[in-house]
Amino acid sequence: MSWEGHRDGQLTVGGVPAGTLAARVGSTPFFAYDRDLVTRRVALLRTVLPAEVELNYAVKANPMPALLQHLSGLVDGFDVASAGELKHALDTPVPPARIGFAGPGKTVGELTQAVAAGVTVELESETELARVRAIGAELGIPARIAIRVNPDFTVRGSGMRLGGGPQQFGIDAERVPQVLARLGDDVDFQGFHVFAGSQNLRADHICEAQRHTVDLVLGLAEVSPPIRYLNLGGGFGIPYSRRDQPLDLAPIGDNLARLLRERVTPRLPEARVVVELGRYLVGEAGVYVTRVVDRKESRGTTFVVVDGGMHHQLAASGNLGQVIRRNYPMAVADGVGRPVDPPVTVVGRLCTPLDLLGDRVELPRVDVGDLVVVFQAGAYGLTASPTGFLSHPAPVEILV
Repeated sequence: MSWEGHRDGQLTVGGVPAGTLAARVGSTPFFAYDRDLVTRRVALLRTVLPAEVELNYAVKANPMPALLQHLSGLVDGFDVASAGELKHALDTPVPPARIGFAGPGKTVGELTQAVAAGVTVELESETELARVRAIGAELGIPARIAIRVNPDFTVRGSGMRLGGGPQQFGIDAERVPQVLARLGDDVDFQGFHVFAGSQNLRADHICEAQRHTVDLVLGLAEVSPPIRYLNLGGGFGIPYSRRDQPLDLAPIGDNLARLLRERVTPRLPEARVVVELGRYLVGEAGVYVTRVVDRKESRGTTFVVVDGGMHHQLAASGNLGQVIRRNYPMAVADGVGRPVDPPVTVVGRLCTPLDLLGDRVELPRVDVGDLVVVFQAGAYGLTASPTGFLSHPAPVEILV
């Protein structure tokens, strides 16, 4: 949970002091992403995951174009969930055939763009199958497709469950054989995508989900065309508070190696096996930097008011799915090694009590003009926040 970069008592991002970055950006607040940390996270995964497992980046975690360009040289493919994300992905060197387009509610226009580009459309419904067939016939291009399966199991310990029970995501596992029976030569069937949960810090739960996923797909393989693509999803979590323990990757790598050796490769020899990760690749490589504009006392509580807030970093406020709100780790930019003061509450300047970045946090003395740094801000930050609320300016993003 500690940020390793600091120099002369000041936090650094990519080796650059936070104060220097603020001057370089020209305004606060801003997001800064450390490209070296992203590179090292991908390298770590490469050492743990079996060599034959491909690594995709889920663009929804952070679609910053410069970050995608950097990741394009590190990962094997991208997964997108909108035409906007698709455009950014196609602007990189990643081949269209290594881009998957998932997500419910794809419009005819979006599906047309995807089929024309040659990306893999991951079908979320039978309606989408009918649409891509018609689009392919009109364009004279067989639609490249995979079926996203809503599994009949859930993943224990996930921050957000995306499978099991009724879901807007994917086609129910029990209905998939009917859909497979309707496939013909007018579509280019690749395989399956199964993503059952996200933000999981328990290796045993992730391993269990991967075993269930393989069982499910092997069953479907008995009635499907040859499977050339198997997206096992991801769900690897990162710690957001002191009580969170980092995910142990070793058991996951061992489990995947065993599954491939004993089950997947013998039964599905043509399949590219993919793990799709977003937050785990970039979440810990980003910070949100905001400047203190006021410090005030109110009935025994010290409030530190900053020029940012939940309109940029909704997740840190607890309003992006937390059942029980917990503080994200934060620091004073030039406070490395300084003793902490009595707790303060860090708030933004929106007209709502929900605009809370840190509740009774222990920081070194912080005054007007100081920079407050919120960690774990590389994923689901700016683009997952209500930036239009109160019409404040949008923050800058930089890759360092």
